[in-house]
Amino acid sequence: MSQIYNFYAGPAVIAKEVLERAKEELLDFRGTGMSVLEISHRAKAFDDVMVEVEANVKQLLGLGDDYRVLFLQGGASTQFSMVPMNFLPEGRTADYIVTGSWSQKALKEAKKIGSTHVVFDDSENNFRRVPQQEELQFSEDPVYVHMTTNNTIYGTEFHTIPQVNAPLVADMSSDIMARPIDAEKFSLIYAGAQKNLGPAGVTVVIIKKDFLDTAQEVNATMLKYATHAEKNSLYNTPPCFSIYMVNLVCQWILEQGGLKAMEAKNRRKAQYLYDAIDQSNGYYIGHAEKDSRSLMNVTFTMANSDLEKEFVAEGEAQGFIGIKGHRSVGGLRASIYNAMPEEGAKALAQFMADFQAKH
Repeated sequence: MSQIYNFYAGPAVIAKEVLERAKEELLDFRGTGMSVLEISHRAKAFDDVMVEVEANVKQLLGLGDDYRVLFLQGGASTQFSMVPMNFLPEGRTADYIVTGSWSQKALKEAKKIGSTHVVFDDSENNFRRVPQQEELQFSEDPVYVHMTTNNTIYGTEFHTIPQVNAPLVADMSSDIMARPIDAEKFSLIYAGAQKNLGPAGVTVVIIKKDFLDTAQEVNATMLKYATHAEKNSLYNTPPCFSIYMVNLVCQWILEQGGLKAMEAKNRRKAQYLYDAIDQSNGYYIGHAEKDSRSLMNVTFTMANSDLEKEFVAEGEAQGFIGIKGHRSVGGLRASIYNAMPEEGAKALAQFMADFQAKH
């Protein structure tokens, strides 16, 4: 096959080295004579994976024994309900920073559970930026503050962690493990794996034990964080293969030099594309304001919108897959997660210049 560069926003590109290792172990997992796809989640070999993956996630994020790493199902969208069900009691208020479609959906679900307060909402500006600290208007005594660190659809990202006086909860589905962060500032982090951690099917939840201890009673057993913490994510049959792949991805990141190395590569990739936009003299128009630009999702339109379909078609013919913007906003988008090779971003930037010269 000719070279393909996968710019889909999720499920997204997985490093070739990870896929090769999974391929090698697919028929015989660690000498068991069985595939990882069929091994019991109660088997010693898979129990070892669970221990490894929790340790690897903590190592990458610099977290210790005061945090648990859970591997749940239902996607990040289930977390929109699960967080307030566990941590929003009657008589308290949860604060939400609304910077895109996913934080809007998280807020919608929280409103069904209890009292909420909107700290910031950029919907009138079509979510072109994230807020500055002085713009955040918190409620008097929030039980937690919820944020979405990277906005996949609109291509904006927080580059500093907001200062809050309450437990901080974050949806990091599209930029987790992309750069070093002070993870200890968060009481709960959740992320669907299918963007930067592996294949679809598992949601990683990182939760501080002290925060977990404050959870209220939830009638639905499967929607209690305590259920999964007490059983080490094995209360029911987990998505074993997806968890196994997350472990391989974490190992790959460590082998590449950890999050500092990931950040350096991600910044170079993003710079190629943002330079292509900024140097096009208005031919390409970036959606996000410059100080809010995402390292993971580069979103833009064309001054001549009639050419966008042709851009996508010509791009696909040359091996650039998944560059059409999200259906809710249109335009164009290149998702350049950790596993996107640097040469892929550089090649797309060159294609952008060539397309402009041609048209």
